[in-house]
Order: sequence, then C-alpha cells, then structure tokens
Amino acid sequence: MSELEKYISSYFGVINPNELALVSNLFKPQKISRNEFLLQTSEQCNFLSFIQKGIVRIYVITEEGKEVTQWISTQGYFITDLSSLVFSTPARWNIQALVDTEIYTIDKKAYQEIGNIIPQWHKLEKLFIARCFTILEDRIFSHLSMSAEERYQFFFENNKELFNQVPLQYIASMLGMSAETFSRIRKK
Repeated sequence: MSELEKYISSYFGVINPNELALVSNLFKPQKISRNEFLLQTSEQCNFLSFIQKGIVRIYVITEEGKEVTQWISTQGYFITDLSSLVFSTPARWNIQALVDTEIYTIDKKAYQEIGNIIPQWHKLEKLFIARCFTILEDRIFSHLSMSAEERYQFFFENNKELFNQVPLQYIASMLGMSAETFSRIRKK
C-alpha cells in the first residue's frame, strides 16, 4: 500500500483495496517549487491535493494589504480551497509552497468520478468533511478559550519542526497574534 493510499484510508475510512488503488491512481504527482503558487485568490480551484513532501501556506491578503495565514500544511495533509472547489466560486485563498514540495493532485472531474468507483463514497466523503469541520471547530475553540501564550505553547509542542522551517510571522498570523506579541512570548 502506497503512502497516498494509507492517508486516503486514514482520512476517508476503510476502503476495499482494489477500489483504493483505483482512487489513488486518479491522483497525479506534481512538483511545486519554493514560493510557487498552486492557487491564487480569485482563480477557480478545481483540485484537491495531498502533500507528499514539503510545506504549503494557505493565506489571503486583506484589502489593507495585511497577509493573514489561514493554515500551514505539511506532509500528510490535504489542501484545497474547499468553497471554490465545491461551489465553483473564485478562490478566497492563495496556496503557496514555502519549500520545494511534492504533491498528488486530483482534479474536480476525477474527484466527482470517485462515487462511481466506490459505492459508499458519499458516506465516506461526509465523514471526511465532518472530520475537517471538527478540526476547524477545535481551532476556533482554542482561539476563543486559550490565551496567546497557551496557543503558542500548544502549537509549539505539536509542530516544533516548523519553527525552523517557516518564517515566524506566518506562524504568528496563523495563531492570531501580531509578530510583536509572538516575539515577546517566544522570549519567555
């Protein structure tokens, strides 16, 4: 079983090995160079990608010109602009490689074909989206219930390797704090 197949299984649940192989073959390998964009705001997002290796930042630039990092994704995560993918609206997010990155990408048309390959796909997809929603709820709850120091400490304990690989202002933005607050907390 390939690494992609393992991650598909871990995200979507138990899938028949033959069906899993068919689905994983719909994903095409792609390389993104450091600083290259996979998607930019206002483009149409027609893909779902899985990060095999590398680091990707998902962010937006506000009308005031401020960059706000929504998420930093690493190996083993799926990335997309879900709203754009599902509702065929312009993308809200920029998706940019922070280092040379290897991904597997499935285009929207192929993704929609999965239901023909796996009869129980819609149930599995619903569970996947529910898992994503739960992660989002947990993130919102941590922003509402934790102090800036607690958010920093929690993120640091779970993502130490990123602190040497990602510009710290991106992490600060993702944690909902200014670079100055982030720096002050780091010094403690």
